[in-house]
Amino acid sequence: MLKDSLYYGKILLFGEYGIIQDSMGLSIPYTDYNGKLLYPSETNQNSKKSNQQLTYFYNHLLKLSKDESLPCKLDLISFKEDLDNGLFFDSSIPQGFGIGSSGAIVAAIYDKYCSEGKVSSNEEISNENILKLKQIFGNLESFYHGTSSGLDPLICYLNLPVLIKSKDNLGTVGIPTSNNGKGAVFLLNTGQVGNTQPLVQHFLERCKEEGFRNMLRNKFKKYNDASIEAFLKNEGKSLLRNVKSLSKVLYEHFEPMIPKLYRKLWKEGIDSNAYYLKLCGSGGGGFMLGFTKDFEKAQQKLSGYQLDVIHRF
Repeated sequence: MLKDSLYYGKILLFGEYGIIQDSMGLSIPYTDYNGKLLYPSETNQNSKKSNQQLTYFYNHLLKLSKDESLPCKLDLISFKEDLDNGLFFDSSIPQGFGIGSSGAIVAAIYDKYCSEGKVSSNEEISNENILKLKQIFGNLESFYHGTSSGLDPLICYLNLPVLIKSKDNLGTVGIPTSNNGKGAVFLLNTGQVGNTQPLVQHFLERCKEEGFRNMLRNKFKKYNDASIEAFLKNEGKSLLRNVKSLSKVLYEHFEPMIPKLYRKLWKEGIDSNAYYLKLCGSGGGGFMLGFTKDFEKAQQKLSGYQLDVIHRF
């Protein structure tokens, strides 16, 4: 019997790449997109493809189990039986768009098949258990990304905003209520699929350079962390000032992560102060995040692009 659980997408508002190097991060559930485990009422291409992808994941978990490196006890026998009965992940979360498609799958598999010592998502959760889950999820999701922080599945599983203060210090957090102000945080759909793994690899290579590490410490971390604090305190002016600086840093130092067609748009936002763009997830396509003090003005500047408001201030 399948539990009727929905697993939502997530948006990493702040901290993309930086959390690998211990800057702060803030991630929130994004309920417009979700997925759930189902058996097909009738087999179609989507359910077949998803079932096949889940089977690849199962094979990976089986190998981990044989090597005794599975991070938690999973009932792989039941998982295999369900796959043979057509189990698939019915999802509206687009893949490669930076909003946690693989994270939702990992959260769903853990929730359904963890057979021993499972950390519940329904009750007050300690920071110790959050870290434990993050470690488990990072290990499981590495199948999809090569290296995973475990953050995406964690957000999908808890369905709560999470503030990352450092690698070993994270917890759930309350975020300001969206209001009817002129200011907005929005998603811009590039219509292109991003590929996380090579971009993360590129970033890790750059981190070997002292100049790049200094930039991360002295500029990226400074503006990223200040943006998070301003957002949580609902200080719109401070938020926009720091996001503008962060947008400049990303434009100058994260070129491969910004799709070529959007570099001009990115720069126009900074120069006109109508909006500021930043990465959503690893970049390279998918969604980009936008921040503006006047959403109507930003809409005029970005007419012809699909914009979705996720927060007003």
